[in-house]
Amino acid sequence: MSLRLRLTLVYSGMLSGVVLLLSIVVYALVSLLFTDFVDHDLQDGATTIISYLQADGIGGMQISLDPLPISDDYYFQIWSRDGQLLDYSINASEFTSALDEDSLAQGETRFSETTLDQVEYRVITVPLEVEAQPYGWLQVGLTLTDIRYTLGLLQVVFGISAMFAVVVSVMVGWIVIGQALSPLVTMADIAKQITSMDDLSQRIPVSAGWSGEIGDLVLTFNQTFVRLERLFHTQRRFLADVSHELRTPLTVIKGNVGLMRLMKSYDEESLNSIEQEVNRLTRLVGDLLLMAQAEAGQLPLALDSVEIDELLFEVFEQMKVISGGKHNIRIGNIAPVIVTGDRDRLKQVLLNLGVNAVNYTPEGGKIVLSLGTRGDWVEIVVNDEGRGIPKEELGSLFERFYRGEKSRTRSADTIGFGLGLPIAYWIVRSHGGRIDVETEAGQGTTFTVWLPKTQMKIP
Repeated sequence: MSLRLRLTLVYSGMLSGVVLLLSIVVYALVSLLFTDFVDHDLQDGATTIISYLQADGIGGMQISLDPLPISDDYYFQIWSRDGQLLDYSINASEFTSALDEDSLAQGETRFSETTLDQVEYRVITVPLEVEAQPYGWLQVGLTLTDIRYTLGLLQVVFGISAMFAVVVSVMVGWIVIGQALSPLVTMADIAKQITSMDDLSQRIPVSAGWSGEIGDLVLTFNQTFVRLERLFHTQRRFLADVSHELRTPLTVIKGNVGLMRLMKSYDEESLNSIEQEVNRLTRLVGDLLLMAQAEAGQLPLALDSVEIDELLFEVFEQMKVISGGKHNIRIGNIAPVIVTGDRDRLKQVLLNLGVNAVNYTPEGGKIVLSLGTRGDWVEIVVNDEGRGIPKEELGSLFERFYRGEKSRTRSADTIGFGLGLPIAYWIVRSHGGRIDVETEAGQGTTFTVWLPKTQMKIP
């Protein structure tokens, strides 16, 4: 059973239940109203008849010969205490028994319903007294034929109305619920197309009439498709980049091994080449493992107090060795600062940024390392006079294996795997900080690392 049909049945069932309940309540109120109206008439009729009763000289009771001012619709009988019928209306002459024999034994005024000759009557029984002594009973009755007929018509009207309400509720519910669920049907169709065609570029069209929860659901689905598409593209690029990075060292190793087999000897140069490529593969695997741990939030950190100024001087010395005197590397403004963090990981961040500046700064260019504080934050700046980073590449700067197209033509001695900046990003993020980048083509690039003095506080 479809969701649309289930919701329609629930809606029509609830509406039918409400209509049925209202019909029962209205019918009961109308029936009580009619009964109260008849009882009021019976009370008035009995009062009128009693006013015309007179006591005789021997303690009996008789009705005045004057015509009674009551309608011929009233049936009445006067019974003595010993069960003798003393008087009755003309229309009640055909009855051989009391209108309601069970009520004659009661000592108080009583309303009841009875059936005589297949006709229903509403009867009032009133005790009579003569000189404060019980004498007999007066019974007055009115037929309920018209009332029963009216109530029967009311039942028919309510029944037809209920059936009409059910039919209309089913039709309207089916249409309205179908329109309300149309976005879900559209989403299901598009999801099927994506599954069958492996095309994550499709989006669910957003209509102006889709507001509230449905609109939020459509936007959430589209955002999910965007993220999935980005993840699949990232995965494809990751596999392509890993294959590219692995191909070169494996080709070199295979070529040197093949050469040694062919020559049936080995030389130191071939072994050194193999060792370098094995080290390159080892670094790649280590970096990939570190990235996987960082992205999963499981990067191991040995937290302790770290003197960032001392750490920056160590990176400064290593950068000079890597540069080989080809760059003007300086220490700018620096202040003694202590943070809570993993010393080795933070040094890896600064060294990655420093080596990146050396690799992309032309010979003779200036590189400046600075350290300071702003409020509760430590500010570490690495500024270079390199060629800068194109604006369109900034959004992908911290993605795995991302390198500008020109960088792929550089020497293997100076270019890495494209994992340095992503690793630096995740390490800083794991310390509760962030990395900002300011760059201008042809003018240079400035990387700013922000670390909290108090652990895990994000600016």
